[in-house]
Amino acid sequence: MSVREPIGVIGTGYVGLVTAVGFAELGSDVVCVDIDANKIERLKAGEIPIYEPGLAELVEKNRSRLHFTTELSEALDRARLLFVAVGTPPTYSGDADLSAVHAVVGAMPPSETHALVMKSTVPVGTGEAIKRIFEEQGKGGFRYVSCPEFLKEGTAIADFLDPDRVVIGDEGGWAGDAVTELYRPVLSAENGGNARGALVRTDIKSAEMVKLASNAFLATKISFINEIANVCEETGADVVEVAKGMGLDDRIGPKFLKAGIGFGGSCFPKDVSALKQLAGNSGYHFQLLNAVIEVNELQKRRVIQKLQKHLGSLVGKRIALLGLAFKPETDDMREASSLVLSARLIADGADVVGYDPIAAEEAGKLLKGVELVESAEAAVAGADAVVLVTEWPEFKDLDLTAVAAVMRGKVFIDGRNLLDGPAATAAGLVYEGVGRGLAPQPETAQTPQTV
Repeated sequence: MSVREPIGVIGTGYVGLVTAVGFAELGSDVVCVDIDANKIERLKAGEIPIYEPGLAELVEKNRSRLHFTTELSEALDRARLLFVAVGTPPTYSGDADLSAVHAVVGAMPPSETHALVMKSTVPVGTGEAIKRIFEEQGKGGFRYVSCPEFLKEGTAIADFLDPDRVVIGDEGGWAGDAVTELYRPVLSAENGGNARGALVRTDIKSAEMVKLASNAFLATKISFINEIANVCEETGADVVEVAKGMGLDDRIGPKFLKAGIGFGGSCFPKDVSALKQLAGNSGYHFQLLNAVIEVNELQKRRVIQKLQKHLGSLVGKRIALLGLAFKPETDDMREASSLVLSARLIADGADVVGYDPIAAEEAGKLLKGVELVESAEAAVAGADAVVLVTEWPEFKDLDLTAVAAVMRGKVFIDGRNLLDGPAATAAGLVYEGVGRGLAPQPETAQTPQTV
């Protein structure tokens, strides 16, 4: 392997740590900087603060190339490319909170040989503003590159090492060239690599927009198929079959056409709102995104309506939530559907019990009034109804006959269409998916209550 350029990564959260480990795996020495001294000490000891499949193993494998510190000067001394991966959460107004980004910018010294490479998701125009700040502070020689991340939680390592595209926005010059060289091994042959990644080398504003537009479009696909699911419930069509037929059209494709109870996580809700706000700040009313957001919120609340349809009043009813994280293979609870569902259920007087194979610790910090248990079996025992919230693989293997036997009621709401409806009803459950209607009930099944 040829000698690789060392880099600095500022911020050791989800994006920062995966980026650091990815570049270390490709052969670079990486200096990871964070203001959280406790987190740095844990990382030095080999403790990984987030759950991501394969991450801990790669940290251990590349320990000699990974250096953790609270001192920015160590990164400046050893690397000319400083990747910024700090949080940019939404504010109450809907705008991105760029305070952490500006703190990094303010901490940079004047330099003709360093560049900031922005991994954090920022509004279009942020790069232009940072360059202006550099000029005002006498740091005009500091270069700037936009290089948005496209990491999916649960598959982030593979996404970094085998990307479908790498987007680099700059004004030309050494910094953009250097970032391109860092990514060269994961690019396609036509871009000088030996993998499959396409290279999009563009201007800074367009690179910033690619990230927001990509996530907003995927969120739109999810809300669209959820709207179709709701119409299917009214007409008797099966959204799973509808999505299959739609997805075979290569203009549409099958991805993100799985009906459910809405999207969550750290990216989709934030980026959709950020793009809507960006448009509004520019004087444009992005009507489509208003609908995407509204559909996503209402989709969660339809679960409550289904429970009330079967159980009547929810006061005193024991409702089990299977899966709490916003998606499988992560412990991320940001914008998780379980947060809305549990709060709504508790407000309606229900007793809520929850189980998640990975996210229990994080869930415990946010789910107030929810009894957390250590297995799916413990969650469903004595429940009047079960709601499958997160499609963890282990739930697909549930013994549904055993589930029906230990429940007090028989209602099973499959919020991700993970299970086989006829098999669930054959096991004695009153099964209802999303966009599939109420599964046909055997004559011996419990007759659902109506209100």
